[in-house]
Amino acid sequence: MAEIQTSFPSGAEIRAEIAENPNLRSRDLAHKLGLSEAQLVAAQVGHGVVRLQADLDLLFPQLAGLGEVMALTRNESCVIEKVGVYDNYHSGKHASMVLNDAIDMRMFPSHWITAFAVEAAADNDVRRSIQVFDAAGDAVHKIHLRATSNLGHWDNLVAELRHEEQCDTLEVEPRQPTETPKGDPAKVDILRAEWAKMTDTHQFMRLTSKLKMNRLGAYRMVGAPMARALDVAAVNEMLERLAGSGVEIMFFVGNRGCIEIHGGAFETLKPMGPWQNILDPGFNVHLRLDHIAEVWAVNKPTQRGDAISVETFDKDGGLIFQIFGRKTEEADSRAAWKDLVADLPVLRTEQELA
Repeated sequence: MAEIQTSFPSGAEIRAEIAENPNLRSRDLAHKLGLSEAQLVAAQVGHGVVRLQADLDLLFPQLAGLGEVMALTRNESCVIEKVGVYDNYHSGKHASMVLNDAIDMRMFPSHWITAFAVEAAADNDVRRSIQVFDAAGDAVHKIHLRATSNLGHWDNLVAELRHEEQCDTLEVEPRQPTETPKGDPAKVDILRAEWAKMTDTHQFMRLTSKLKMNRLGAYRMVGAPMARALDVAAVNEMLERLAGSGVEIMFFVGNRGCIEIHGGAFETLKPMGPWQNILDPGFNVHLRLDHIAEVWAVNKPTQRGDAISVETFDKDGGLIFQIFGRKTEEADSRAAWKDLVADLPVLRTEQELA
């Protein structure tokens, strides 16, 4: 088991660094100081920050009272932001969920370790947020209040969820490395046969677990038509073709503790440096295109027809995002999505390029 780090700068020392770097984002300042983001936030306890209980069954019923807020989930390469209300919460021992028209999330309680209520002065106003972190101090999920939020409920929430421990230092565990691609050539025939029998996309993870593989390892082995390697440039081409097309998708962005999902079409795409950005009212995505190392077009059979996805991975094999076609009672957009994916550029092999 990894050793727990025990030596940190004092809260006062960290606050001094924050004061000297007012324009540096929290994640960037934490990296500069060799701290986790959670430690940077914890250093401000008693100075606009209150530590909260991170228990989902306590937190989420309180979140609904805030009304309209912005829900943010990220990994190192992609951020998703959705505006809505945290209603229709369902508790679960291993996985919980919020499911409504605006906010669609899956939460994994074992990774919701530390939470804070944050009040920060900005532009003659106060920005309020709830920020949740995992054992390593990495952000799992953040909730940002808006002008339309119910500020009258904020003080009640903080009082109800206030943690008994209000220390300005925080111990964190070493960050767990990304699992490398894992496959087994001796089981590839079993993988293909069992894959073809799937009736639900959720069966995929059970199948790979049974075969002692993981997602990327299985994709690399199974071959077409189940999984096709795409050119990295296919990602931006896909986003450009989706923007304003009316094709409805399910856009998944997550980390170990949370997955956030957008269901629907999008209109506005705007590149800024290495970032490609979806900038629609109520729905934003910020994606580092330069972090994408592998792209796969994946076809999984289900009782409702083939579930076709485009999935991207970083250089370590970590999942960045997934996009599926969306089927609703009102419209079936999967045909248009299927055609779009089929037309994306495949990864050319060295033999093909020779």
